[in-house]
Amino acid sequence: MVFAHGFGCDQNMWRFVVPEFENDFKVVLFDHVGAGGSDLSAYDNRKYSALSGYAEDIIEIGHELNLKDAVFVGHSVSAMIGILATLKVPGMFGQLVLVGPSARYIDEGDYVGGFNEKQIAELLEFLEDNHMGWSAAMAPSIMGNPDRPELGEELTNSFCRTDPDIARAFARVTFTSDNRADLPKISVPTLILQCKEDIIASMEVGEFVHRQIPGSTMVVLDATGHCPNLSAPREVVSAIQAFV
Repeated sequence: MVFAHGFGCDQNMWRFVVPEFENDFKVVLFDHVGAGGSDLSAYDNRKYSALSGYAEDIIEIGHELNLKDAVFVGHSVSAMIGILATLKVPGMFGQLVLVGPSARYIDEGDYVGGFNEKQIAELLEFLEDNHMGWSAAMAPSIMGNPDRPELGEELTNSFCRTDPDIARAFARVTFTSDNRADLPKISVPTLILQCKEDIIASMEVGEFVHRQIPGSTMVVLDATGHCPNLSAPREVVSAIQAFV
């Protein structure tokens, strides 16, 4: 069972979820390049200029561990990274759990991603100019749950620990990617975990992912914010346990 963290996070974000699966699965945790304890020297601008570069890393981990029909649990942008890995190496993952997924963050035509191009451009410009300020301003909003400020503080600190140059590049890749065409190609059982309120991946976004992935299951969590693995881990665990 492979757990992949989202932008600005690291594997520590799964600490309330993973223990519940360790008795039944071999659990695999890792940090994307630039996050947590990863080797920063492994970062390559060309490779990581698209989400496929991050998918290659997951495939490499899978080959190293000889994974077959494993469960992939991806939070936020890692949901799409896991989809790319699954499509590239069929059989490595037999089930997908997508936590707060979005196939495209930018609105286009009738598609609602939650942001217009100007908003994304301003977000990325703010991050370019002031990584620490962006982290302090954005993390609490992304986390939600203002009545539990310690959660927003943890995400802020996590954002600040991420290598700034890599964070800027990863943010650009994350917020400008378009994986809508990949969704209908998924043929493995897929669970979508959607928070009832999420400023990054709204209900409309989650429902789109659900409609596009054939036979997928969607569970709406009674949770707010974009990081239910931290804010509502019991709900996340319960939904995954019922699925796997």
